[in-house]
Amino acid sequence: MHLKLPHWFPLLPACCLILLAVCTDACTDATSRSSTPGLALPPALRNPYLRALTEEYDRFFADSMTGSQTPGAAVVIVQDSSIIFERGYGLKSNGTQDSVDIHTVFRIGSLSKGFAGVLTGLLVEEGKLHWEDPIMQFVPGFALSSAEQAGQVQLAHLLSHTTGLPYHAYTNMIEAGYDLRSIAPMFARLPLNGKAGEVFSYQNAAFSLIGEAMQAATGKGYPELLAEKIFQPAGMVDASADWASIHRCADKALPHNPTGAGWRPDTISTRFFNAAPAGGVNASISDMGQWLRLLLGYRPGIVSGNTLEKVFRPVIKTHNERRYFNQWTGPKEAYYAMGWRVLVNGADTLLYHGGSVNGFRGEIALDRKNGSAICTLFNAATPLANTCIPAFFDRYRAALPAIQQWQSKSGKTTR
Repeated sequence: MHLKLPHWFPLLPACCLILLAVCTDACTDATSRSSTPGLALPPALRNPYLRALTEEYDRFFADSMTGSQTPGAAVVIVQDSSIIFERGYGLKSNGTQDSVDIHTVFRIGSLSKGFAGVLTGLLVEEGKLHWEDPIMQFVPGFALSSAEQAGQVQLAHLLSHTTGLPYHAYTNMIEAGYDLRSIAPMFARLPLNGKAGEVFSYQNAAFSLIGEAMQAATGKGYPELLAEKIFQPAGMVDASADWASIHRCADKALPHNPTGAGWRPDTISTRFFNAAPAGGVNASISDMGQWLRLLLGYRPGIVSGNTLEKVFRPVIKTHNERRYFNQWTGPKEAYYAMGWRVLVNGADTLLYHGGSVNGFRGEIALDRKNGSAICTLFNAATPLANTCIPAFFDRYRAALPAIQQWQSKSGKTTR
């Protein structure tokens, strides 16, 4: 869901804007790999054009934080195997002086779905699951209005939103706190909108049944498997997938709601932790940098290139989902893979997902061909979330010829 700028923003007194600009600058975490004196540059930042790109994007993002009155955010940029920029902006909670840093934990919403796809791939590598396994093998209570189709729904259909269920089937029950195994039989009450594998229809409840399959196959809960297979090996030291972990975390952002007087901090709710594969991951921007390195293929000891190829391969066109890419320039087609959106723009392909939960927003995108990736996390449903990723890749593609030419002439690689 993308929100427009609240009606009260243009009415704020100019003095409030000045105050926020001062506060944002003072509270911004200064940890930036492209500008911290005394630190050796990552190999990628020896390229002056790439370094200039990160510096310009930093200015754009900081200015946009002020202009949109966003309480807090964090950004990480990865080029090939290097984290070339990571920084916190603004405040964990309005009304405090507690600034966001690179280890501040946010809820990442539907960015969680990408973890579910990769974790499934890891369990397939181990022979504990197969993409073609029927979900009824693990959740016998799963039912559809067609008993025949219920038996045909595979794990791959869950992850690609191609079960045949209508859009957001029983997401309201997830939000109300129902557990997945009690929801699974209720799908039989709903009309189907297509056969398994033939129609895209975005899900949260059905998607999250992948976690039930994992537990049945391994005897371990989904948060435990994520920690064991991805978080710990990748060095994602702040990440978790349950409410208790973020609740007791000292360095966390609070969600904010728009009011007539500005963004008001709220509490972190338990919603969607009962559907962790769809929206229950918590992570810092430092964690997400390690995640991006893994997704770009630089952690083969954790996940193989073959598995990443399977996870990222487009499964189904998402015709009416192209509205999510209104800010992207150029002709485009949208697809869905295993927990990932795939945006094809001419010769360029981006892997992408957005997330929104409990007043948090998150955005992630990868250009695997050129080895570039970015993630942004916000503690408010800010309009900046809609533009920050296209703004980065517009700048990146404009700078890419110079970046590549310098690399070719210097004989240096960014890896």
